[in-house]
Amino acid sequence: MKVSSPQFKEKVVVALADPNLRDALGQSRKGFVNGRAALVAGVPEFEAMRDEARDVKNHVLANLDHYLERFEASVTAAGGHVHWAADSEDARRIILGICQRVEARVITKGKSMVSEEIGLNDALEAEGYQVVETDLGEYIIQLAGEPPSHIIAPAIHKTKAQVAELFEAAHGGPRKTSVAELVTEARQVLREKYFQADVGITGGNYLVAETGSSIIVTNEGNGDLTQTLARVHIVTSGIERIVPTLDDVALFLRILARSATGQETETYTTISTGPRRPGDVDGPEEYHVVLVDNGRSKMLGGAFQDMLRCIRCGACMNHCPVYGAVGGHAYGWVYPGPMGAVLTPLFVGLDSTRDLPNACTLNGRCESVCPVRIPLPELLREIRHLQHEQGLRPAGEGRAIGAWRFVAERPRLYQFANRLAARLLNRMGGSAGRIANLPGGAAWSHLRDLPAPEGQTFLEQWQARKK
Repeated sequence: MKVSSPQFKEKVVVALADPNLRDALGQSRKGFVNGRAALVAGVPEFEAMRDEARDVKNHVLANLDHYLERFEASVTAAGGHVHWAADSEDARRIILGICQRVEARVITKGKSMVSEEIGLNDALEAEGYQVVETDLGEYIIQLAGEPPSHIIAPAIHKTKAQVAELFEAAHGGPRKTSVAELVTEARQVLREKYFQADVGITGGNYLVAETGSSIIVTNEGNGDLTQTLARVHIVTSGIERIVPTLDDVALFLRILARSATGQETETYTTISTGPRRPGDVDGPEEYHVVLVDNGRSKMLGGAFQDMLRCIRCGACMNHCPVYGAVGGHAYGWVYPGPMGAVLTPLFVGLDSTRDLPNACTLNGRCESVCPVRIPLPELLREIRHLQHEQGLRPAGEGRAIGAWRFVAERPRLYQFANRLAARLLNRMGGSAGRIANLPGGAAWSHLRDLPAPEGQTFLEQWQARKK
Protein backbone atom coordinates (compact mmCIF):
# COMPACT_ATOMS: atom_id res chain seq x y z
CA MET A 1 0.00 0.00 0.00
CA LYS A 2 1.40 3.35 -1.06
CA VAL A 3 2.28 5.68 1.80
CA SER A 4 0.48 9.04 1.56
CA SER A 5 1.00 10.17 5.16
CA PRO A 6 2.91 13.31 4.07
CA GLN A 7 -0.42 14.61 2.72
CA PHE A 8 -2.14 14.20 6.09
CA LYS A 9 -3.12 17.87 6.47
CA GLU A 10 -4.51 18.06 2.94
CA LYS A 11 -6.48 14.84 3.46
CA VAL A 12 -7.88 16.16 6.75
CA VAL A 13 -9.27 19.24 5.00
CA VAL A 14 -11.02 17.03 2.43
CA ALA A 15 -12.35 14.66 5.10
CA LEU A 16 -13.80 17.41 7.26
CA ALA A 17 -15.73 18.75 4.28
CA ASP A 18 -17.23 15.35 3.32
CA PRO A 19 -20.82 15.05 4.65
CA ASN A 20 -21.10 11.36 3.70
CA LEU A 21 -17.98 10.53 5.68
CA ARG A 22 -19.24 12.52 8.66
CA ASP A 23 -22.56 10.66 8.66
CA ALA A 24 -20.96 7.23 8.24
CA LEU A 25 -18.41 7.78 11.00
CA GLY A 26 -21.00 9.22 13.36
CA GLN A 27 -23.33 6.24 13.08
CA SER A 28 -20.64 3.57 13.41
CA ARG A 29 -18.83 5.29 16.27
CA LYS A 30 -21.98 5.32 18.40
CA GLY A 31 -22.46 1.60 17.90
CA PHE A 32 -18.88 0.66 18.71
CA VAL A 33 -18.48 2.94 21.73
CA ASN A 34 -21.88 2.27 23.31
CA GLY A 35 -21.66 -1.43 22.56
CA ARG A 36 -18.29 -1.78 24.26
CA ALA A 37 -19.42 0.15 27.32
CA ALA A 38 -22.51 -2.05 27.76
CA LEU A 39 -20.66 -5.34 27.30
CA VAL A 40 -17.72 -4.42 29.53
CA ALA A 41 -20.08 -3.30 32.30
CA GLY A 42 -21.53 -6.80 32.35
CA VAL A 43 -18.16 -8.45 33.07
CA PRO A 44 -16.95 -7.55 36.59
CA GLU A 45 -13.59 -9.21 35.97
CA PHE A 46 -12.87 -7.31 32.74
CA GLU A 47 -10.14 -5.12 34.24
CA ALA A 48 -8.46 -8.20 35.69
CA MET A 49 -8.60 -9.82 32.24
CA ARG A 50 -6.91 -6.77 30.75
CA ASP A 51 -4.09 -7.14 33.27
CA GLU A 52 -3.74 -10.84 32.53
CA ALA A 53 -3.74 -10.28 28.77
CA ARG A 54 -1.05 -7.62 29.13
CA ASP A 55 1.07 -9.97 31.22
CA VAL A 56 0.71 -12.86 28.76
CA LYS A 57 1.77 -10.65 25.86
CA ASN A 58 4.72 -9.28 27.82
CA HIS A 59 5.82 -12.82 28.63
CA VAL A 60 5.61 -13.84 24.98
CA LEU A 61 7.57 -10.80 23.81
CA ALA A 62 10.27 -11.46 26.40
CA ASN A 63 10.57 -15.02 25.06
CA LEU A 64 9.54 -14.51 21.45
CA ASP A 65 12.37 -16.55 19.92
CA HIS A 66 11.37 -19.59 22.01
CA TYR A 67 7.68 -19.40 21.11
CA LEU A 68 8.34 -18.80 17.41
CA GLU A 69 10.57 -21.86 17.22
CA ARG A 70 8.02 -23.91 19.14
CA PHE A 71 5.28 -22.74 16.78
CA GLU A 72 7.33 -23.70 13.72
CA ALA A 73 7.98 -27.16 15.16
CA SER A 74 4.28 -27.67 15.88
CA VAL A 75 3.23 -26.55 12.39
CA THR A 76 5.77 -28.87 10.79
CA ALA A 77 4.60 -31.78 12.95
CA ALA A 78 1.04 -31.16 11.75
CA GLY A 79 2.15 -31.31 8.10
CA GLY A 80 2.34 -27.56 7.42
CA HIS A 81 5.12 -25.20 6.41
CA VAL A 82 6.43 -22.03 8.08
CA HIS A 83 8.13 -19.31 6.00
CA TRP A 84 10.12 -16.44 7.51
CA ALA A 85 9.82 -13.03 5.86
CA ALA A 86 12.22 -10.31 6.95
CA ASP A 87 10.32 -7.54 5.14
CA SER A 88 7.45 -6.84 2.73
CA GLU A 89 9.44 -7.76 -0.38
CA ASP A 90 10.43 -11.08 1.17
CA ALA A 91 6.82 -11.85 2.12
CA ARG A 92 5.53 -11.06 -1.37
CA ARG A 93 8.24 -13.22 -2.95
CA ILE A 94 7.35 -16.20 -0.73
CA ILE A 95 3.61 -15.98 -1.41
CA LEU A 96 4.07 -15.45 -5.15
CA GLY A 97 6.36 -18.46 -5.22
CA ILE A 98 3.71 -20.68 -3.62
CA CYS A 99 1.02 -19.44 -6.03
CA GLN A 100 3.25 -20.01 -9.05
CA ARG A 101 4.24 -23.51 -7.94
CA VAL A 102 0.63 -24.66 -7.55
CA GLU A 103 -0.37 -22.94 -10.84
CA ALA A 104 -3.03 -20.85 -9.18
CA ARG A 105 -5.41 -18.64 -11.14
CA VAL A 106 -8.06 -17.45 -8.66
CA ILE A 107 -7.09 -16.38 -5.13
CA THR A 108 -9.62 -15.63 -2.42
CA LYS A 109 -8.63 -13.57 0.62
CA GLY A 110 -9.98 -13.14 4.10
CA LYS A 111 -9.32 -9.87 5.91
CA SER A 112 -5.62 -9.48 6.71
CA MET A 113 -3.98 -6.22 7.70
CA VAL A 114 -0.54 -7.78 7.18
CA SER A 115 -1.42 -8.43 3.53
CA GLU A 116 -2.28 -4.74 3.24
CA GLU A 117 0.98 -3.88 4.99
CA ILE A 118 3.08 -5.86 2.50
CA GLY A 119 1.13 -4.67 -0.57
CA LEU A 120 0.10 -8.22 -1.47
CA ASN A 121 -2.94 -7.59 -3.69
CA ASP A 122 -1.07 -5.31 -6.09
CA ALA A 123 1.78 -7.82 -6.36
CA LEU A 124 -0.57 -10.72 -7.09
CA GLU A 125 -2.64 -8.79 -9.62
CA ALA A 126 0.53 -7.60 -11.38
CA GLU A 127 1.35 -11.29 -12.01
CA GLY A 128 -2.07 -11.90 -13.56
CA TYR A 129 -3.90 -13.54 -10.65
CA GLN A 130 -7.57 -12.82 -10.00
CA VAL A 131 -7.71 -11.72 -6.37
CA VAL A 132 -11.10 -11.60 -4.64
CA GLU A 133 -11.60 -10.14 -1.17
CA THR A 134 -14.26 -12.17 0.65
CA ASP A 135 -14.82 -10.04 3.76
CA LEU A 136 -17.80 -7.85 2.87
CA GLY A 137 -16.09 -4.62 3.91
CA GLU A 138 -12.90 -5.53 2.05
CA TYR A 139 -14.93 -6.54 -1.01
CA ILE A 140 -16.68 -3.15 -1.01
CA ILE A 141 -13.44 -1.18 -0.91
CA GLN A 142 -11.88 -3.48 -3.50
CA LEU A 143 -14.69 -2.50 -5.88
CA ALA A 144 -14.12 1.14 -4.94
CA GLY A 145 -10.35 0.86 -5.50
CA GLU A 146 -9.65 2.15 -2.00
CA PRO A 147 -7.62 0.93 0.97
CA PRO A 148 -9.32 0.06 4.29
CA SER A 149 -10.22 2.97 6.54
CA HIS A 150 -10.58 0.88 9.71
CA ILE A 151 -8.82 -2.33 10.75
CA ILE A 152 -12.02 -4.22 11.66
CA ALA A 153 -14.58 -2.35 9.55
CA PRO A 154 -12.73 -1.56 6.30
CA ALA A 155 -15.71 0.17 4.65
CA ILE A 156 -16.82 2.12 7.70
CA HIS A 157 -16.57 5.32 5.66
CA LYS A 158 -19.15 4.17 3.09
CA THR A 159 -22.86 4.86 3.30
CA LYS A 160 -25.51 2.38 2.18
CA ALA A 161 -26.23 4.50 -0.91
CA GLN A 162 -22.56 4.47 -1.91
CA VAL A 163 -22.39 0.68 -1.54
CA ALA A 164 -25.53 0.27 -3.64
CA GLU A 165 -23.95 2.40 -6.37
CA LEU A 166 -20.76 0.28 -6.31
CA PHE A 167 -22.70 -2.99 -6.52
CA GLU A 168 -24.87 -1.74 -9.37
CA ALA A 169 -21.78 -0.76 -11.35
CA ALA A 170 -19.98 -4.06 -10.66
CA HIS A 171 -22.84 -6.57 -10.79
CA GLY A 172 -25.44 -4.89 -12.99
CA GLY A 173 -28.98 -3.91 -12.06
CA PRO A 174 -31.49 -3.68 -10.66
CA ARG A 175 -30.10 -1.49 -7.91
CA LYS A 176 -30.67 -2.79 -4.37
CA THR A 177 -31.84 -0.42 -1.65
CA SER A 178 -31.75 -2.38 1.63
CA VAL A 179 -28.82 -3.75 3.61
CA ALA A 180 -30.26 -7.28 3.49
CA GLU A 181 -30.51 -7.16 -0.32
CA LEU A 182 -26.96 -5.84 -0.67
CA VAL A 183 -25.56 -8.55 1.61
CA THR A 184 -27.44 -11.25 -0.30
CA GLU A 185 -26.11 -9.94 -3.61
CA ALA A 186 -22.54 -10.01 -2.31
CA ARG A 187 -22.97 -13.57 -1.04
CA GLN A 188 -24.25 -14.76 -4.41
CA VAL A 189 -21.31 -13.23 -6.24
CA LEU A 190 -18.68 -14.46 -3.78
CA ARG A 191 -20.04 -18.01 -3.45
CA GLU A 192 -18.91 -18.84 -6.98
CA LYS A 193 -15.42 -17.51 -6.26
CA TYR A 194 -14.94 -19.76 -3.22
CA PHE A 195 -15.32 -22.86 -5.40
CA GLN A 196 -13.08 -21.45 -8.15
CA ALA A 197 -10.22 -20.53 -5.81
CA ASP A 198 -6.92 -22.39 -6.01
CA VAL A 199 -5.37 -20.50 -3.08
CA GLY A 200 -7.06 -19.01 -0.01
CA ILE A 201 -5.18 -16.39 1.99
CA THR A 202 -6.19 -15.35 5.50
CA GLY A 203 -4.69 -13.44 8.36
CA GLY A 204 -4.02 -14.87 11.79
CA ASN A 205 -5.54 -13.29 14.87
CA TYR A 206 -3.62 -15.75 17.02
CA LEU A 207 -0.89 -18.31 16.35
CA VAL A 208 -0.74 -21.03 19.01
CA ALA A 209 2.75 -22.25 19.86
CA GLU A 210 1.69 -25.52 21.55
CA THR A 211 -0.43 -26.79 18.63
CA GLY A 212 0.82 -24.91 15.54
CA SER A 213 -2.72 -23.63 14.96
CA SER A 214 -3.77 -20.36 13.36
CA ILE A 215 -6.99 -18.80 14.56
CA ILE A 216 -9.19 -16.27 12.80
CA VAL A 217 -12.35 -14.56 14.03
CA THR A 218 -15.06 -13.28 11.68
CA ASN A 219 -18.72 -12.34 11.71
CA GLU A 220 -19.47 -13.58 8.20
CA GLY A 221 -17.93 -17.05 7.90
CA ASN A 222 -15.99 -15.95 4.84
CA GLY A 223 -12.72 -16.96 6.44
CA ASP A 224 -13.89 -20.56 6.84
CA LEU A 225 -14.82 -20.84 3.17
CA THR A 226 -11.62 -19.11 2.09
CA GLN A 227 -9.32 -21.52 3.91
CA THR A 228 -11.20 -24.81 3.56
CA LEU A 229 -12.36 -24.81 -0.08
CA ALA A 230 -9.13 -23.72 -1.77
CA ARG A 231 -6.40 -26.30 -2.51
CA VAL A 232 -3.82 -24.24 -0.65
CA HIS A 233 -4.24 -22.17 2.52
CA ILE A 234 -1.71 -19.38 3.22
CA VAL A 235 -1.73 -17.55 6.56
CA THR A 236 -0.08 -14.12 6.70
CA SER A 237 0.75 -12.86 10.17
CA GLY A 238 3.14 -10.68 12.12
CA ILE A 239 5.65 -12.46 14.34
CA GLU A 240 4.12 -10.88 17.45
CA ARG A 241 0.76 -12.69 17.11
CA ILE A 242 2.04 -15.78 18.94
CA VAL A 243 0.32 -17.00 22.12
CA PRO A 244 1.58 -19.96 24.16
CA THR A 245 -1.54 -22.16 24.50
CA LEU A 246 -5.17 -22.57 23.52
CA ASP A 247 -6.09 -21.58 27.09
CA ASP A 248 -4.47 -18.21 26.42
CA VAL A 249 -6.55 -17.85 23.26
CA ALA A 250 -9.69 -18.22 25.37
CA LEU A 251 -8.61 -15.22 27.45
CA PHE A 252 -7.98 -13.04 24.41
CA LEU A 253 -11.25 -14.02 22.75
CA ARG A 254 -13.14 -12.75 25.80
CA ILE A 255 -11.62 -9.28 25.50
CA LEU A 256 -11.36 -9.03 21.70
CA ALA A 257 -15.00 -8.89 20.60
CA ARG A 258 -16.09 -6.74 23.52
CA SER A 259 -13.34 -4.23 22.73
CA ALA A 260 -13.73 -4.32 18.96
CA THR A 261 -17.43 -4.38 18.13
CA GLY A 262 -19.29 -4.51 21.43
CA GLN A 263 -20.16 -8.20 21.04
CA GLU A 264 -19.90 -10.93 23.65
CA THR A 265 -18.11 -13.07 21.11
CA GLU A 266 -17.42 -13.25 17.41
CA THR A 267 -19.87 -15.16 15.23
CA TYR A 268 -17.16 -17.48 13.92
CA THR A 269 -13.92 -18.53 15.62
CA THR A 270 -11.99 -20.86 13.32
CA ILE A 271 -8.97 -22.95 14.29
CA SER A 272 -6.74 -24.34 11.52
CA THR A 273 -4.02 -26.87 12.25
CA GLY A 274 -2.15 -28.11 9.22
CA PRO A 275 -3.52 -29.40 5.90
CA ARG A 276 -6.28 -31.94 5.32
CA ARG A 277 -5.62 -35.30 6.97
CA PRO A 278 -6.78 -38.73 5.78
CA GLY A 279 -10.47 -39.01 6.56
CA ASP A 280 -11.12 -35.25 6.65
CA VAL A 281 -14.10 -34.25 4.51
CA ASP A 282 -12.68 -30.85 3.63
CA GLY A 283 -9.65 -28.64 4.10
CA PRO A 284 -6.65 -27.57 2.02
CA GLU A 285 -4.06 -29.91 0.56
CA GLU A 286 -1.28 -27.53 1.68
CA TYR A 287 -1.00 -25.27 4.72
CA HIS A 288 1.55 -22.44 4.83
CA VAL A 289 2.22 -19.76 7.46
CA VAL A 290 4.20 -16.69 6.39
CA LEU A 291 5.61 -14.97 9.48
CA VAL A 292 6.36 -11.33 8.73
CA ASP A 293 8.90 -9.26 10.68
CA ASN A 294 8.96 -6.02 8.65
CA GLY A 295 10.46 -3.96 11.49
CA ARG A 296 8.82 -5.68 14.45
CA SER A 297 11.99 -7.27 15.85
CA LYS A 298 13.59 -3.81 16.02
CA MET A 299 10.88 -2.79 18.49
CA LEU A 300 11.74 -5.60 20.91
CA GLY A 301 13.51 -4.47 24.05
CA GLY A 302 13.07 -0.79 23.19
CA ALA A 303 10.82 2.13 24.01
CA PHE A 304 8.10 0.88 21.65
CA GLN A 305 7.91 -2.80 22.60
CA ASP A 306 4.54 -2.22 24.29
CA MET A 307 3.05 -1.58 20.85
CA LEU A 308 3.71 -5.22 19.93
CA ARG A 309 1.02 -6.22 22.46
CA CYS A 310 -1.65 -4.85 20.10
CA ILE A 311 -4.35 -7.41 19.23
CA ARG A 312 -5.80 -5.27 16.41
CA CYS A 313 -9.22 -4.72 17.99
CA GLY A 314 -9.64 -1.12 16.83
CA ALA A 315 -10.93 0.15 20.19
CA CYS A 316 -8.38 2.97 20.24
CA MET A 317 -9.64 4.44 16.96
CA ASN A 318 -13.30 3.85 17.86
CA HIS A 319 -12.82 6.16 20.86
CA CYS A 320 -10.42 8.64 19.25
CA PRO A 321 -11.93 12.10 18.57
CA VAL A 322 -9.41 12.75 15.78
CA TYR A 323 -10.15 9.50 13.94
CA GLY A 324 -13.86 10.10 14.52
CA ALA A 325 -13.60 13.42 12.69
CA VAL A 326 -11.36 12.54 9.74
CA GLY A 327 -11.60 8.75 9.27
CA GLY A 328 -8.84 6.35 8.39
CA HIS A 329 -7.77 7.40 4.90
CA ALA A 330 -6.35 10.69 6.14
CA TYR A 331 -3.61 8.76 7.97
CA GLY A 332 -2.23 7.62 4.65
CA TRP A 333 -1.25 4.01 5.35
CA VAL A 334 -2.52 0.67 6.61
CA TYR A 335 -2.96 1.50 10.29
CA PRO A 336 -5.03 4.59 11.21
CA GLY A 337 -5.98 6.19 14.51
CA PRO A 338 -3.79 6.18 17.63
CA MET A 339 -2.23 2.78 16.85
CA GLY A 340 -1.38 4.02 13.35
CA ALA A 341 0.09 7.24 14.69
CA VAL A 342 2.61 5.02 16.50
CA LEU A 343 3.11 2.14 14.06
CA THR A 344 3.27 4.08 10.80
CA PRO A 345 6.24 6.27 11.81
CA LEU A 346 8.05 3.18 13.12
CA PHE A 347 7.40 1.12 9.98
CA VAL A 348 7.79 3.69 7.21
CA GLY A 349 9.93 6.40 8.83
CA LEU A 350 9.55 9.48 11.03
CA ASP A 351 10.28 11.94 8.25
CA SER A 352 7.35 10.98 6.01
CA THR A 353 4.85 10.72 8.87
CA ARG A 354 5.68 13.76 10.97
CA ASP A 355 2.08 15.01 11.26
CA LEU A 356 0.51 11.76 12.56
CA PRO A 357 1.73 11.75 16.19
CA ASN A 358 1.22 15.51 16.40
CA ALA A 359 -2.46 15.28 15.44
CA CYS A 360 -3.22 13.49 18.71
CA THR A 361 -4.78 15.51 21.54
CA LEU A 362 -3.26 13.14 24.15
CA ASN A 363 -6.67 12.91 25.83
CA GLY A 364 -5.93 9.32 26.89
CA ARG A 365 -9.18 7.66 25.80
CA CYS A 366 -7.24 5.19 23.65
CA GLU A 367 -5.20 3.95 26.60
CA SER A 368 -8.26 3.76 28.85
CA VAL A 369 -10.01 1.28 26.50
CA CYS A 370 -7.03 -0.70 25.16
CA PRO A 371 -7.64 -4.34 26.17
CA VAL A 372 -3.91 -4.98 26.65
CA ARG A 373 -3.17 -1.60 28.29
CA ILE A 374 -0.82 -0.15 25.67
CA PRO A 375 0.27 3.33 26.88
CA LEU A 376 -0.46 4.97 23.54
CA PRO A 377 -0.18 8.63 24.70
CA GLU A 378 3.23 7.87 26.20
CA LEU A 379 4.40 6.25 22.96
CA LEU A 380 3.14 9.20 20.92
CA ARG A 381 5.05 11.59 23.16
CA GLU A 382 8.17 9.46 22.65
CA ILE A 383 7.80 9.71 18.85
CA ARG A 384 7.39 13.49 19.15
CA HIS A 385 10.59 13.53 21.21
CA LEU A 386 12.42 11.56 18.51
CA GLN A 387 11.15 13.96 15.87
CA HIS A 388 12.44 16.88 17.92
CA GLU A 389 15.84 15.24 18.37
CA GLN A 390 16.13 14.57 14.64
CA GLY A 391 15.10 18.11 13.68
CA LEU A 392 11.89 16.97 11.99
CA ARG A 393 9.58 19.49 13.66
CA PRO A 394 8.61 22.62 11.67
CA ALA A 395 10.99 25.53 12.23
CA GLY A 396 8.20 27.83 13.43
CA GLU A 397 7.09 25.26 15.99
CA GLY A 398 10.64 24.98 17.29
CA ARG A 399 10.87 28.75 17.73
CA ALA A 400 7.52 28.84 19.50
CA ILE A 401 8.56 26.08 21.92
CA GLY A 402 11.85 27.91 22.52
CA ALA A 403 10.01 31.11 23.34
CA TRP A 404 7.63 29.28 25.69
CA ARG A 405 10.58 27.64 27.43
CA PHE A 406 12.29 31.00 27.89
CA VAL A 407 9.21 32.40 29.58
CA ALA A 408 8.40 29.22 31.57
CA GLU A 409 11.85 29.14 33.14
CA ARG A 410 11.28 32.62 34.60
CA PRO A 411 8.34 32.42 37.07
CA ARG A 412 7.75 36.17 37.36
CA LEU A 413 7.75 36.66 33.61
CA TYR A 414 5.52 33.58 33.20
CA GLN A 415 2.96 34.87 35.72
CA PHE A 416 2.94 38.32 34.12
CA ALA A 417 2.39 36.82 30.65
CA ASN A 418 -0.44 34.66 32.01
CA ARG A 419 -2.17 37.64 33.60
CA LEU A 420 -1.81 39.70 30.44
CA ALA A 421 -3.17 36.91 28.21
CA ALA A 422 -6.10 36.18 30.53
CA ARG A 423 -7.21 39.82 30.52
CA LEU A 424 -6.77 40.32 26.78
CA LEU A 425 -8.65 37.13 25.89
CA ASN A 426 -11.40 38.00 28.36
CA ARG A 427 -11.83 41.37 26.68
CA MET A 428 -11.86 39.75 23.22
CA GLY A 429 -14.66 37.40 24.34
CA GLY A 430 -16.94 40.35 25.09
CA SER A 431 -20.39 39.80 26.52
CA ALA A 432 -20.73 36.45 24.73
CA GLY A 433 -17.71 35.07 26.55
CA ARG A 434 -16.47 33.31 23.39
CA ILE A 435 -13.69 34.06 20.89
CA ALA A 436 -14.57 33.40 17.26
CA ASN A 437 -11.21 34.42 15.79
CA LEU A 438 -8.20 33.50 17.89
CA PRO A 439 -5.05 35.47 16.96
CA GLY A 440 -2.43 33.04 15.71
CA GLY A 441 -4.93 30.19 15.85
CA ALA A 442 -7.31 30.91 12.99
CA ALA A 443 -6.96 27.37 11.62
CA TRP A 444 -8.46 26.10 14.88
CA SER A 445 -11.00 28.79 15.71
CA HIS A 446 -12.59 29.07 12.26
CA LEU A 447 -14.38 25.76 13.00
CA ARG A 448 -15.18 26.38 16.68
CA ASP A 449 -15.38 29.17 19.25
CA LEU A 450 -12.94 29.35 22.14
CA PRO A 451 -14.48 29.96 25.60
CA ALA A 452 -12.92 33.19 26.89
CA PRO A 453 -11.16 33.10 30.28
CA GLU A 454 -12.77 34.92 33.19
CA GLY A 455 -10.03 37.53 33.36
CA GLN A 456 -7.98 36.14 36.25
CA THR A 457 -5.42 33.37 36.14
CA PHE A 458 -5.82 30.21 38.21
CA LEU A 459 -2.98 31.34 40.49
CA GLU A 460 -4.69 34.67 41.14
CA GLN A 461 -7.99 32.94 41.95
CA TRP A 462 -6.24 30.42 44.21
CA GLN A 463 -4.41 33.11 46.14
CA ALA A 464 -7.61 35.13 46.54
CA ARG A 465 -9.42 32.07 47.89
CA LYS A 466 -6.63 31.38 50.39
CA LYS A 467 -6.93 34.94 51.71
